[in-house]
Amino acid sequence: MITYWFYEDLNCINTTLFTVPPNTSMAGLPTNGDADTKEIDMASVSSSKRHNQYFDVHHKVGVPSKQNLFKEFTHTVKETFFADDPLRDFKDQPSSRKFKLGLQAVFPILEWGRGYNLNKFKGDLISGLTIASLCIPQDIGYSKLANLDPQYGLYSSFIPPLIYACMGSSRDIAIGPVAVVSLLLGTLIQNEIDPIKNPVEYRRLAFTATFFAGITQMTLGFFRLGFLIDFLSHAAIVGFMGGAAITIALQQLKGFLGIKKFTKKSDIISVLHSVFGSMHHGWNWQTILIGAVFLAFLLFAKLIGKRNKKLFWVPAIAPLLSVILSTFFVFVTHAEKEGVAIVNHIEKGLNPSSLHQLYFSGDNLLRGFKIGAVAGMIALTEATAIGRTFAAMKDYQLDGNKEMVALGAMNVVGSMTSCYVATGSFSRSAVNYMAGCQTAVSNIIMSFIVFLTLLFITPLFKYTPNAILASIIISAVINLIDYEAAILIWKIDKFDFVACMGAFFGVIFGSVEIGLLIAVVISFAKILLQVTRPRTALLGNLPGSTIYRNMQQYPEATNIPGILIVRVDSAIYFSNSNYIKERILRWLVDEEEKRKKLYRPRIQFLIVEMSPVTDIDTSGIHALEELYKSLQKRSVQLALANPGPVVIEKLHASHFTTLIGEHNIYLTVAHAVSSCSPKVVEEA
Repeated sequence: MITYWFYEDLNCINTTLFTVPPNTSMAGLPTNGDADTKEIDMASVSSSKRHNQYFDVHHKVGVPSKQNLFKEFTHTVKETFFADDPLRDFKDQPSSRKFKLGLQAVFPILEWGRGYNLNKFKGDLISGLTIASLCIPQDIGYSKLANLDPQYGLYSSFIPPLIYACMGSSRDIAIGPVAVVSLLLGTLIQNEIDPIKNPVEYRRLAFTATFFAGITQMTLGFFRLGFLIDFLSHAAIVGFMGGAAITIALQQLKGFLGIKKFTKKSDIISVLHSVFGSMHHGWNWQTILIGAVFLAFLLFAKLIGKRNKKLFWVPAIAPLLSVILSTFFVFVTHAEKEGVAIVNHIEKGLNPSSLHQLYFSGDNLLRGFKIGAVAGMIALTEATAIGRTFAAMKDYQLDGNKEMVALGAMNVVGSMTSCYVATGSFSRSAVNYMAGCQTAVSNIIMSFIVFLTLLFITPLFKYTPNAILASIIISAVINLIDYEAAILIWKIDKFDFVACMGAFFGVIFGSVEIGLLIAVVISFAKILLQVTRPRTALLGNLPGSTIYRNMQQYPEATNIPGILIVRVDSAIYFSNSNYIKERILRWLVDEEEKRKKLYRPRIQFLIVEMSPVTDIDTSGIHALEELYKSLQKRSVQLALANPGPVVIEKLHASHFTTLIGEHNIYLTVAHAVSSCSPKVVEEA
């Protein structure tokens, strides 16, 4: 049997199969004995005839059957809030099974805990011990960023990781205080209450803000509103994090240089003025020596870990080793008598209850809510990004809404046990991943080590110099400056780069909250710009085919005599409908002028390719009606190509299809051109 394939290269390709028995002759086809000339003879068939045969069968654009209003509404709500179909496992299950699945949904540890074994525990034990050695010195330093005593950083790495281990769905994320959120919380609360003059009220407001941060996170997760955090673009986050990293590093110059009087402002100008203004009388050379030596050691340890992935544990234990060595050095030499500032007292014991310290009335309630909502959103953004990154690397699914509920629950409980806002730490999560963690048990191991530290070891930190904590924080936040991501953003999208730099400079020259505000404003501005000014494109025909593409992208594409083809690359709403109408008319005017200069036939048909138009509202339909009337005055016929089901349904409901004629609505641009071209020839 000899098989021949004929096809038309259209937007929707139709393929026809013909099978011819051996030695059978057909008109224009060779016999079996003429095998060498088959392809030549087949290619000699006129392409125009094939096109005409195809277009003899004219299919109308289908209108979907009208849906029940309630069903349509519920479907839209489901796709918006329940796109992952979270209740699919509960279908057709007995009540006992549903109860069990419900518990597992709230506490994933009940599901994966059943398959836990000794091999997994070995990986979790090593990773838990490793991240504990990293988190203890970091927690003490980060608590200073939040203007809280050192023990509160340790408290925040004890209770919250236990809650998350039971409720979280990420295997790799390491929970605890982080630099950016600590700085943000400290800056916002400091604007309301002075931490030195009113330490008790300051601490109470910190716990209240933590409570509302948790409530915000739980609310977003429970009502499945996690998509709201996606409105803060990746570019804005890169800029914000980079600016925050520089701000944090500059803030550490106080401890690194041994300066006693330091500005409370966080902008780079105020900080540098404070640093150089105290150069001759405020710097302590012993402190600088300690800080510089151990900062060099920490950076060298990071370099070793980066060059050899198997030595990941070197930069992980370097901070704790630095604390031990520097503390021993100060204790032996009594460097504190030479002006080297030390941690002094860290309160011993486990987290005391702070439920009675939360503000549930008065002005501080509103302050706590505002600060907590902002801090909670930033903490959620960071944790979500970290969780998704490592879930993709290990190829498992992460339920974003469950994550929000878990993070919120741990912060609510944390606020009642003397903790401040905790979230996922990128540096610790990376170490956790490289150490071979298997499950969230690594967080439990870390929490247990912090528990032992609070009970027995905190007195040993008395002689720890502040300079070493500053060095640890500086070495930790350097990784937040992602210049490679900024370069890539510049190459891909210049507007994204503006958002990135706006957030960056807003943080370093203004404040953390100003940088955050700029990041949000620019992100929304980009959305509004894309919605109100969507792209439109002039389409041309690729020679030798029935494909129509953007003429800017394909310079070889040609205009069709007497026909203008425009594509709209967006849904048509009230916000952009007038712009789209005016832009199409501008295309028409410009093309008429060009063709007039070249002595080509005037434009008689305007075809609007509507494949990318996912939706249209009343304003959009009115804009099309106005476009139709404007074209009628110019003796130009409007035609639509390939409107989607939602669009064609609304066009029918508004009787717009009757206005322009249903015969002027086509399946593809190729159909529209094939139908309009003979009319252009006739009129010519």
